[in-house]
Amino acid sequence: MAAPRVPGSGGGDRLELPCGEFVDPHEIDLGMREYDCSCGDTHAVVTDVHPPSRFFPESLVAVLQETIDTDDEFGAFGTPHLLGVVLEEFPERIAVYDASGDGAVGYALLWIADFDSRRLHEIIVELVVELMEHAISHAENDAAVSEFESHMLEFDVSEFVDQYRRQRDFESEHDRPV
Repeated sequence: MAAPRVPGSGGGDRLELPCGEFVDPHEIDLGMREYDCSCGDTHAVVTDVHPPSRFFPESLVAVLQETIDTDDEFGAFGTPHLLGVVLEEFPERIAVYDASGDGAVGYALLWIADFDSRRLHEIIVELVVELMEHAISHAENDAAVSEFESHMLEFDVSEFVDQYRRQRDFESEHDRPV
């Protein structure tokens, strides 16, 4: 099992990335979605202040928030929960920085992934679809299960991500929810 990457484990305010390089979390600003690393790769960047609508339309976020109960300090289902699911699936490919005691950065949690922001987006969509499939499999309504499964056969994660990212204008740090 991977050792958690926490402040202090890399010496001061340096976060060890999955590639082995280090970054000062103070270099990460709230508008960043990717970090061009000295290793030559581009890593996805997510903070707890990024809304879950970065990955899904507000209507789906509302359904997730109504459906999924959380029992933590975050209240409603949100970005920390989405990244928690990714971290559970890919523990060695996500670095996490707890900045809750650092008022200089503007966020409480930072995640930097071993993959770029588009691939992270696909992974998050895939994992949420898996969660939805698991939840619907417990439904006592066979028609609802069949309908969901037929819709999922037609659902193309890559195409969804492409369309959503075009609609959200990910070229600008001022993108807006759809």
